[in-house]
Amino acid sequence: MFARIARALFGTTNDRALKRLQARVPEVNALEPSLAALSDEALQGKTAEFRARLAKGEDLDALLPEAFATVREAARRVLGLRHFDVQLIGGMVLHEGKIAEMKTGEGKTLVGTLPVYLNALTGKGVHVVTVNDYLAKRDSEWMGRLYRFLGLSTGVIVHGLNDEERRAAYAADVTYGTNNEFGFDYLRDNMKYRLEEMVQRDFNYAIVDEVDSILIDEARTPLIISGPSEDSSDLYRRVDEVVKRLVEDTTTFDKDEKQRTANLTDDGSERVEQMLREAGMLEEGNLYDFHNVTLVHHVNQSLRAHVLFARDVDYIVRDDKVVIIDEFTGRMMEGRRYSDGLHQALEAKEHVTVQPENQTLASITFQNYFRLYPKLSGMTGTAATEADEFAEIYKLEVVEIPTNVPVARKDSDDEVYRSASEKYEAVIKLIDEARTRGQPCLVGTTSIEKSELIDALLKKRGIPHNVLNARYHEQEATIIAQAGRPGAVTIATNMAGRGTDIQLGGNAEMLARQETGASEGPEYEAALARHKAEVEEARAKAKAAGGLFVIGTERHESRRIDNQLRGRSGRQGDPGASHFFLSLEDDLMRIFGSDRMGGMLQKLGLKDGEAIVHPWINKALEKAQKKVEARNFDTRKNLLKYDDVMNDQRREVYAQRRAFMQAPEVAETVAEMRRECIEAMVSAAIPENAYPEQWDVAGLEEKVRDQLGLDLPVVAWAKEEGIDETQVRERIEAAAEQHYAAKAANIGPDLMRVVEKSLLLQIFDAVWKEHLLALDHLRQGIGLRAYGQRDPLNEYKSEAFALFNAMLADMRERVTSVLMRLELQPNAPPPMPEPVRVMDMRHPEPAMGEMALAGGGFEPAPLLAPPPVAEGVNPSDQATWDRTPRNSPCPCGSGKKYKHCHGRV
Repeated sequence: MFARIARALFGTTNDRALKRLQARVPEVNALEPSLAALSDEALQGKTAEFRARLAKGEDLDALLPEAFATVREAARRVLGLRHFDVQLIGGMVLHEGKIAEMKTGEGKTLVGTLPVYLNALTGKGVHVVTVNDYLAKRDSEWMGRLYRFLGLSTGVIVHGLNDEERRAAYAADVTYGTNNEFGFDYLRDNMKYRLEEMVQRDFNYAIVDEVDSILIDEARTPLIISGPSEDSSDLYRRVDEVVKRLVEDTTTFDKDEKQRTANLTDDGSERVEQMLREAGMLEEGNLYDFHNVTLVHHVNQSLRAHVLFARDVDYIVRDDKVVIIDEFTGRMMEGRRYSDGLHQALEAKEHVTVQPENQTLASITFQNYFRLYPKLSGMTGTAATEADEFAEIYKLEVVEIPTNVPVARKDSDDEVYRSASEKYEAVIKLIDEARTRGQPCLVGTTSIEKSELIDALLKKRGIPHNVLNARYHEQEATIIAQAGRPGAVTIATNMAGRGTDIQLGGNAEMLARQETGASEGPEYEAALARHKAEVEEARAKAKAAGGLFVIGTERHESRRIDNQLRGRSGRQGDPGASHFFLSLEDDLMRIFGSDRMGGMLQKLGLKDGEAIVHPWINKALEKAQKKVEARNFDTRKNLLKYDDVMNDQRREVYAQRRAFMQAPEVAETVAEMRRECIEAMVSAAIPENAYPEQWDVAGLEEKVRDQLGLDLPVVAWAKEEGIDETQVRERIEAAAEQHYAAKAANIGPDLMRVVEKSLLLQIFDAVWKEHLLALDHLRQGIGLRAYGQRDPLNEYKSEAFALFNAMLADMRERVTSVLMRLELQPNAPPPMPEPVRVMDMRHPEPAMGEMALAGGGFEPAPLLAPPPVAEGVNPSDQATWDRTPRNSPCPCGSGKKYKHCHGRV
């Protein structure tokens, strides 16, 4: 009650924020007449003036009114667009590092130019993050005209650019690009071997367009860069044949659609074991013996592929590839692959080429990537429902910006039918009625499968229409731009982040661009004038018919996605309507709704073909959506808690790596590693306060030989009177220093410095990647600790810290061992080129919310002569390899230690 009284007296937090910002709008408006009187040259000169004032110590907030007024005047001259007062408020919200929620059609792209220009004046760069390449290119070209007019440079980062092009784009004042490209460039930069090869510069300020889609929907899984590992494609195909026969009997597995899991029953385990034996894949023991763990993994992934993933819903098959469909936007996600062998299982299921599995080289979540920016802001039409998550994860406040003109859309109550066929019959009937009166219709579906079902029903009735889903991705902007023409019917999968407004009557600019293939020039202007007259006539007809009619054929798991669809209608005060249809067979109602709902509706007297509109149904539906939203929030929060542990380590590793690259030489670092390595060896063999007879001097002598390549009489030293651990260590250190100095003199000091740096970075990368695999294995089983009344997260933190220390110790050992044994080939060319990597960029399985890091060992390129093999070992005779000491290089020549290669237990 007190909260209601306080809101009535003082307004909400949002009202107070708007009131404060509204007070600055008259300052901007007051400058408009004087700026309008300036010539183009004088207006362009404002940029240099602002930069000079910043250099003298003035801050950005003081410049805001003048900078915003300058952008508004420049936009009027260059783009023919003038910022509304509410758009100025939106720009202020973005400049303050908050999220501006603005309804569809309120001109968010134009709003972004205000804070972008102001913050770009510092010369530190501004990133504008979009959801797809089309929007990045379109916005950089469209708004780039404005920035170039004002003397700012613009770059765009899209798929397929080389490093030079990327570096130039990042060096620009304003850089447009997709969230994936920005994230992958960060990871790739931290795998480079020279500072000058890196493409990104220091982070400054980012504006995220469709911020809910990027920071919420896509944040459930990390970005992963991986390299190829062993090819097991044949095993996937053979297992698929077995599982395909197994799932014909539904008693062999349990499926939980709510949790998206599938497991074999006891009967299923017995049957699959028998089938694998018959197929010759299970040769000894039972299925769950330790040595058959790989086979179990393949069976489980194949089972998931068959019972949880549906073609044309979760993925499509195109050009001999399985392409994932984004569940939130309905777009194809080219280049992304499900992780942990699931994608290979789907490829085997669909009989396309099975690509090799990958191992992780680098990984980061969007949460931790975007938190690297000192200042972050975002804009979207729907953020309020996720305001708590934005505040908790990103410390971002959501401010709802009022519309320029009041919304005139009429939103009808949902209609609920008993069966899907009855629902679709009602949908087709309503589409036909609207089209007959000349009202444009946008029909929203949740999957390709559903959109093609509506497509077939409309074709059967002879109703002309366009289909927009992942199959017609390329025509997206064209179809959406003309979806507002009188009587047009457009079927679209989820409307998140389309970025192209549906304008009543059509989009004259898009028609002119299509006709001329340009976006400026005399030919374009002539075509634009012609199409504007045509569009105005069509707009009047569409408005008279009631404006855009949004028809939802199903409710999405998230209320936000439904609001995005509904928000396509009623832009800028246009008339419009929205109507959602549901059935008890819809996934949301079936999986998350009440099991008794169908029976209850029958008792209420719901007959075939009849719809029910009841507050109880709407409440149950909203409850189901909230349940799913809460589950997804928990998934993202849980992922972030574990990734924060890795993120601390990632930051440390990347900072150390950069320090190595920046240093002119790493000779002192290498020497320190050598000393620490020797100290660890001696401490392990000669414990503190131990008697000489307790010393393991024989083991120490062998270790010195294996790791340092030195043949020292450590056993003889131990027999000397009064010798202690310190003297033994000093003698080994002196011998190692002498040996290393002689090697450096022989190779040449300059060349030795190059070799040291190159090897240090390569080995650092190798141990870091192996550490990622170890963390992944730890992460997968850590949840079981809860059964022992221990907190899995605390256990993960503790063990991850121990693994990190072990990784650093392993790196010191490897660097010391390789450099002490180093032998360059006579007349060898100067090293060291960067190792060639075949890399795959993935953002795996958004629908499953798994961390899914794969692993393996990335080893330095074989640029050096292999170190000498142990005594008595013949590299060409595998029977002698078991004499190799565990920490020595494997005789096979892989470059790995014997214990990590052919000596693996």
